[in-house]
Amino acid sequence: MKHLPSVAVAALASLVAIPSVWAQPKVVLISLDSANPTTFAGYIQSGVFDTSSGLGLLQRLGTSSIQNLTITPSITAPGHIAIATGSRAAHNDINANTFHLVASNFSANISGFGAPIGGYAISGPAVSPEPTATPIWVTLRAAGKKVVTATWPGGDGVDVKDPTSGNLLQPSSLRTVDYTVPFGTFGGVGAQGFALGAVDFTNAGDTLTSQLVAAGYPSYSPVKAKATALETINVSGTNYTINLAAIDSTNDGVTNYDTLVFYDANLGVQPGPFTLPSTGPAYVRADGHSRRFYFEGNSNKAGSAYYASFLAPDLSTVRIARYSVNYIPRNTPVLASVDDINNNVGFWGNQPDFRIPERISSGFDSFPDTELEGMYEDQVSSFVQYQTNIALRAISQNPDADLVMVYIEQPDGSGHQFTLTDPRQATNFKDPNTIGTGQDPAKVSRYATYRQNSYTAANSAVQQIIAAVGQNSDGTPRSNVFVVSDHGMAPFHTAVNINNLLTSVGIDTTKVRAVTTGPDVNVYIKLQGREADGTVSPSDYPALQKQIFQALSAAGDPNPTFNYSLPNGKLFRTVIPRPTPANVPVGFATNQIIGQDTGDVFAILNLGYNFDGTQSPVVQRKGDVASTTPVLSQPNFYGAHGYDSKLPEMSAIFFAAGPNIRKAQLPLTRNIDVAPTILKLLGVAPAATVDGRALQGILK
Repeated sequence: MKHLPSVAVAALASLVAIPSVWAQPKVVLISLDSANPTTFAGYIQSGVFDTSSGLGLLQRLGTSSIQNLTITPSITAPGHIAIATGSRAAHNDINANTFHLVASNFSANISGFGAPIGGYAISGPAVSPEPTATPIWVTLRAAGKKVVTATWPGGDGVDVKDPTSGNLLQPSSLRTVDYTVPFGTFGGVGAQGFALGAVDFTNAGDTLTSQLVAAGYPSYSPVKAKATALETINVSGTNYTINLAAIDSTNDGVTNYDTLVFYDANLGVQPGPFTLPSTGPAYVRADGHSRRFYFEGNSNKAGSAYYASFLAPDLSTVRIARYSVNYIPRNTPVLASVDDINNNVGFWGNQPDFRIPERISSGFDSFPDTELEGMYEDQVSSFVQYQTNIALRAISQNPDADLVMVYIEQPDGSGHQFTLTDPRQATNFKDPNTIGTGQDPAKVSRYATYRQNSYTAANSAVQQIIAAVGQNSDGTPRSNVFVVSDHGMAPFHTAVNINNLLTSVGIDTTKVRAVTTGPDVNVYIKLQGREADGTVSPSDYPALQKQIFQALSAAGDPNPTFNYSLPNGKLFRTVIPRPTPANVPVGFATNQIIGQDTGDVFAILNLGYNFDGTQSPVVQRKGDVASTTPVLSQPNFYGAHGYDSKLPEMSAIFFAAGPNIRKAQLPLTRNIDVAPTILKLLGVAPAATVDGRALQGILK
């Protein structure tokens, strides 16, 4: 317990009133983003996990799958909406994490996490009279069942609107359940690093010293204060000036400052106690753990955290970070649930932030790699615990729920950041020679540990939820607990610039636009009569679509240092044009892969290649021909998903155990089978739009 974040303690304290025997949800569905069955099996075999708790317990007592086939594309937003609807992406119309609604202006995008599930009517545009997919929560609530979503994509209480016209495309009523906690959002202030020294500090005044004593933080050496404010930032329209003090908490007769105090200059150091979401000052040590900081009085109930990566006892070297500012969206239909979380678990936690180890956020250039990695690891553990606490609170407030849907962000973030497993990956982003024998073995080893840590954190979340719903004498959960993921993870070594690729073969990018997510790309044509500002005539569409298709189909990598694993030497594994049957207007036909808002050409890169990660300025790979507009370059992170869903690297996990689940191991399951299986278990008929089928053989 000594390393449990303070927010965890607060959440657990809020649950102590729950009796030892209490009602539990009938079904709990947990998603561990990006968890892969092969990776988990390796941790079981090596003894990292055992079969007494978490995923190991579910595998021992219930049903597991050797391969759980995700959908195409194997991306987070489409994957979770497929799990929730039992429908393929082409039917649920969520085809990427970011894509284009074809009825909007050609330059407009929408987030896949906030797009209309089941599509919309292009004419208007307007709410679809016949959605092509239905979330499980809509079906269950129509049958009188109670549903909870704890940061599950699509459960957000949002009115989805067209980015061009502002027309309503999906009402919030279809994205709201009995207790709805949306995933948090960025509060407009990114992470910031600070490198300070003794010259930045001066002796504090009597007022500050007295305030620290009253707060229970006396100093056995003279209190030091930063001579000027650490920073002034604007949070939700309010300016906050943050001051910094240093204290020596050890009564050992030696001057050794060990604690930093971050506080609002307008409030000073207040003694507390504090009621969530308030935190008071952040008292931070260089112990690998951040301390949360709430910005009092801001309208969004936003907060952040401070972290010390290095603190010299004499203050000669002080390296600290303020994480990004975040909050839970306060959408009116879900405000009661959001306030319940803010007031009993706390404001939205700090999701692992790739901008810190990649030095994209400002102020981190002088920090050693290991300190930035330490910040990321702190965020992994604290954020998974925060999301777990949301789930525990949701369950405690809704023990009679028929279905609780829980989303956990790890191991996805760590997979992206730390999947350093291919000799073609440069261990120094800026140095193309750090591949193969030039790799840094210490970094490779550290990154393996970080990946393992992410699975450990996710597994702990599962066990805490199992414990919350209760277990029988043999360990079987008293709720039917399903644990799945949306996709797997694979290493990549090369970043691909799709715009440079299209331009290099003469495609007019005023008529064509590529929208990418990971290794997936939707290439849209600016079509008259479809896009709000379309310019390409239906008669010109076929030739332009063919040009795009041929360009992507022919693309390759000429560098033998990197291309040796490419099937047939081709960059793309899949290139699919929108069908053009004679009985459907050009640009509107769909099939099993191409949905309403999929690109006019949809393509997936082969393993090892990814559209994300291009550096600025670009860093060319070892052996590449010098170019000012390279298509291929060296990326600045390591893991990706979105590849062919049939590849084992993209396989999702599937575990289930509980009073109504048989013990079995299945060779193959599908994520689109999860929703109909849960519906079958709860005695509710699936919507007609469901593509999957119930796994009846796993049910008692």
